[in-house]
Amino acid sequence: MNMAMFASSADPIAPAADPLDYLADVLFHEMGSPGVYGRTALYEDVIERLAALITRHREPDTEVMRFPPVMNRGQLEKSGYLKSFPNLLGCVCGLHGTESEIDAAVSCFDAGGDWTASLSPADLVLSPAACYPVYPIAASRGAAPAGGWRFDVAADCFRREPSRHLDRLQSFRMREYVCVGSPNCVSAFRERWMILAQEIARDLGLSFRVDYASDPFFGRVGQMMAVSQQQQSLKFELLVPLRSEEKPTACMSFNYHRDHFGTAWGITDASGAPAHTACVAFGMDRLAVAMFHTHGRNVAKWPTAVRDLLCFPRNDQ
Repeated sequence: MNMAMFASSADPIAPAADPLDYLADVLFHEMGSPGVYGRTALYEDVIERLAALITRHREPDTEVMRFPPVMNRGQLEKSGYLKSFPNLLGCVCGLHGTESEIDAAVSCFDAGGDWTASLSPADLVLSPAACYPVYPIAASRGAAPAGGWRFDVAADCFRREPSRHLDRLQSFRMREYVCVGSPNCVSAFRERWMILAQEIARDLGLSFRVDYASDPFFGRVGQMMAVSQQQQSLKFELLVPLRSEEKPTACMSFNYHRDHFGTAWGITDASGAPAHTACVAFGMDRLAVAMFHTHGRNVAKWPTAVRDLLCFPRNDQ
């Protein structure tokens, strides 16, 4: 796949080469929109092996849930996403109305017109993170037990931030471990995973550092929220220098939401106070790209310790 193919007729100047472009042909199939790709068998095999490795580190009594790429719009609104990241949200729309109204939209397209003017929103949005659907489910169960709840969740996610960079996709896979419970329980969970995730990254042979971070909140108020998030050490990221040490790529994140979701959804801990939540998120596509960039496009030549960790057959070498 030639990344220069993304230059449109309205913008004939091809984008500047990116240090990761050399991986495009072996990992992806171009689909006409930046950040949305078909995936090769080689790439998917590594994704599945990384997922299995993460599963092997799952803590006891963790409930597994897998979510579709869409979720209820009202639930995402209730969680506060629209106030924090409205520019990233993808909404599901459809041709609603009578048969004649829908037929008129199709006729408009046949005549060369803009049929999308007839679209109206559905009750669904594209999931921006794997953890959002778990909070209303937790809320339906009453108070969290003394030891809290732990969930293993995953979903195909979407964020509307078109990019030609292979480590910043619009459509991507996210795997998360989520904890819901008392402040002490949730804080301990995040601390455990910040240590364990670094061990996983070392075993995978990745260069990285862990640093304070903030989410890309929208607008002027969002800038203040981002500063507060850093000051309270609510978010850390595991950063891999795919391009440079100065502009690394976040491949994992460790997030403490305090009582945000507990208050929004009426979830309480065993004491009756609003529950706190935290999550550790693995960007599966970013991790896979990082592996190929670090160890090369030929997995048969990856370090033996890494191949063994990912359970590649020995006879492939």
